[in-house]
Amino acid sequence: MTSDKTRAGDVIPLREATRAWFAISLQTFGGPAGQIAVMQHKLVDEKRWIGQQRFLHALNYCMLLPGPEAQQLAIYVGWLLNGTLGGLVAGVLFVLPGVVALLALSALYVGAGSTAFVTGLFAGLAPAVIAIVVQAVQRVGKRALHHPVLVAMAVASFVALTVFKVPFPLVVLAAGVIGWLVGQRIPAFVQSRGHGGAADGPEPLISDDALHHDAPSTVRGLKVLALGLVLWFTPVAVAAAVFSRDSVFVDQGLFFSGAAVVTFGGAYAVLSYVAHQAVNVFGWLKAGEMVRGLALAETTPGPLIMVVQFVAFVGAYRSPGSLDPWVAAVIASLLVTWVTFVPCFLFIFLGAPYVERLRNNLHLTAALTGITAAVVGVIANLAVFFALHNLFERSRTLAWGPVDLDVPVLSSWDPVAFALTAVAVALVFGAKWSTLRTLGVCAVLGLASTLVT
Repeated sequence: MTSDKTRAGDVIPLREATRAWFAISLQTFGGPAGQIAVMQHKLVDEKRWIGQQRFLHALNYCMLLPGPEAQQLAIYVGWLLNGTLGGLVAGVLFVLPGVVALLALSALYVGAGSTAFVTGLFAGLAPAVIAIVVQAVQRVGKRALHHPVLVAMAVASFVALTVFKVPFPLVVLAAGVIGWLVGQRIPAFVQSRGHGGAADGPEPLISDDALHHDAPSTVRGLKVLALGLVLWFTPVAVAAAVFSRDSVFVDQGLFFSGAAVVTFGGAYAVLSYVAHQAVNVFGWLKAGEMVRGLALAETTPGPLIMVVQFVAFVGAYRSPGSLDPWVAAVIASLLVTWVTFVPCFLFIFLGAPYVERLRNNLHLTAALTGITAAVVGVIANLAVFFALHNLFERSRTLAWGPVDLDVPVLSSWDPVAFALTAVAVALVFGAKWSTLRTLGVCAVLGLASTLVT
């Protein structure tokens, strides 16, 4: 029997990697910024299984893909460490706690509604997440922005997204082109400060050449594509055969399969589109309920796009057909989760061998380095968005020519939210507390503030 250490494709024991991915899965709060920071700390800084530049190279590719980039990064790194099985383990564990938690919270929302207990927990968790995301922006920016041009590109991407509402794909495309052009003239643009520097991560215990790789080929690509498409759409076909084409399960399966390939820029970027379709076209939710679903997704581990699970649960509960509403809600929730995340595995297993082959291509490296800078601006934009909608009850839009800026209505500021955010910032940056510990304390404080008032 083959042991973990000698199993083909492993550079570390699969059992040890599984334990690490499980530990990461319980700490993936705070959206993509926090999730990437957790993997950075665990895999690059603590375990030293992968080098900083290899980590960023994988992240750059994942940022080009639709869907949750943090989960795709987990699949990619899991594939590098333990082959296809490692990618499957990393990807499944990354979302599993969030799926279970949001399923329970969705049921609680449908069954109990807005109770003081639930409201209090949310009141404390949201400010804590703000502090965690700000910390993640600082960590990722410190490691990725190693040249003044990159700093300028990060600022430009932030301004483009925040002030001018430039679409995310255009920001990424422009960053890639600019990175490629600058890399031709400034070689230092694509050079890091070395793994030995503290700001660039420690020297990895596993060399880049020892990490898993597959030779890219047309035959392999077609096999992966065929298998991935079959796995992706079979549950939808089964739902159509069992419940009819007009059932809520088929509508949700097809709609969210399509959403899975257009979700560039993370959950926030696609939220308005999903909300419009779910409320005005399909009638799965009432107006305003998408925001509550997002709040639930914010407080659970895993990608924020998990909010689609809440949409499916509520929609199927209210339109169950011939099934019991609770049974229909659970089936729809799991089906939509499947069609949302299976494409992530397909994109990584299909494209990673080609990206690895081009890893030392200076032209590609320069383009991806530019994209990394833009990613820092994107994450900062998400942090601002999150703070705006949690610290103030109302906001307004300033529109003037190309300017399209969301600003808070200052009179609607929430003193409790500001106070809890200050506490969270002090715990994260001052006391250096862990993510889970900070979330726990802030949840208790939020619950206390709600019960008192």
